[in-house]
Amino acid sequence: MTDYDFVVIGAGPGGYPSAIRAAQLGLRTAVIERDELGGVCLNWGCIPSKALLRNAEVLSLFQRAADFGISCENLTADFGSAIARSREVVSRLTKGVGGLFRKNNIEHIKGTASLRDATKIEVKETGQVINAKHIVIATGARARSLPHLPIDGSLVMTSREALENNDLPKSALIIGGGATGCEFAYLYNAYGVEVTIVELLPHLLPNEDEEVSQQLERAFGKQGIRVVTSTKVTEMIGGATTAKVTMEGPDGSVTNEYERLLVAVGVQANIEELELESVGVETAKGFISVNDHMLTSVPSISAIGDVTGLMLLAHVATAQGVAVAEWQAGQESPTIDYGIMPKAVYCQPQVASWGLTEQQAQSLGHQVQVGRFPFSANGKALGLGDSEGFVKTIIDAEYGEILGAHMIGPEVTELLAELSMARMLEGTAQEVGWLVHAHPTLSEVVKESALAARGEAIHM
Repeated sequence: MTDYDFVVIGAGPGGYPSAIRAAQLGLRTAVIERDELGGVCLNWGCIPSKALLRNAEVLSLFQRAADFGISCENLTADFGSAIARSREVVSRLTKGVGGLFRKNNIEHIKGTASLRDATKIEVKETGQVINAKHIVIATGARARSLPHLPIDGSLVMTSREALENNDLPKSALIIGGGATGCEFAYLYNAYGVEVTIVELLPHLLPNEDEEVSQQLERAFGKQGIRVVTSTKVTEMIGGATTAKVTMEGPDGSVTNEYERLLVAVGVQANIEELELESVGVETAKGFISVNDHMLTSVPSISAIGDVTGLMLLAHVATAQGVAVAEWQAGQESPTIDYGIMPKAVYCQPQVASWGLTEQQAQSLGHQVQVGRFPFSANGKALGLGDSEGFVKTIIDAEYGEILGAHMIGPEVTELLAELSMARMLEGTAQEVGWLVHAHPTLSEVVKESALAARGEAIHM
């Protein structure tokens, strides 16, 4: 039996940073991973999808080259080459994780882990038993399927299959209007696919501020993406190369035919092979239950990332994993503040946010001031030819505390951190307004939005 101080099950964006931090702090560390280092995010999610979205942005720019006085003839776009480039990016980063493991003397054990007791793990393929003072479960989650939409990897796919498929359909129905659905809608549309995106709730990105969601729906409409909300898919009849899909919405039932269905309706935790019940690790609604310090009902076992169901974002998993390592090493580390965790969607226009929406702030009893500033009044955005969208800042009227930030527009995923830092340091909207921003930059919209909450915006 091999003994370790700290063993992580899963090498995704929560697991591998947790292991690295634990090793940095002097804990003898191992990681058990049955698939590729980096997990779904690096191999079949965040990273390859962002590489493909960059291809789509470049293609879209070529398609409107005439706006810049540039003519393009015989423009072609090879989606297979885009997929190949995304896999090259993945390969480079996966090798990088392996290098970090070697640098930090982390033992990488290939295989499927199951819990034998509160401190022992068995690797199913080899029968090896590992003893750990502390175990971290970071097994993540996988795309959820629907009973009437069986995933076959050809006609009906999840994002995992779609990110490795070189062929583009002529038409696609994307089921689910969250981040994954919106990103694929933009990607496919840029490459000439006739895209319909359907969402059960009243708006795309239903967890975002309603004004942002409405702006995205308008932008998608102008791009040629058909948006259908308050509608559910009730039936699919699959054929050799197409599927007939029936949807029910406010205007009744309608049936259309599509060459591809992409199901993006949430995830389910990867817990089936862990033998949690035999050890006494409690679950709720299919996810592992944890306290504020990510401890499960068994004190020697923590859980981090999507397997907990708390906030299904890679950077949240990383923050949780690093915090667990520091706590177990006796270091001071703050508890996770989910209220300022950033959210980002990389379609065009981009969407980014953290904190309370306007409606949420009002429902909690805050006297709210709202600052809005459009990119159409920003010189850098106009110069870039990308001026759609706005920044919306939610302020507590009494103290000037920033309660939330909601953005849609060019590169807003890179602009969000300024307001997050202001909130973490207990800054106010007034102080954000005082901060001098370089001109011309997109970040000036953040400053003007903060000023606008008090009616002090200069350029509006």
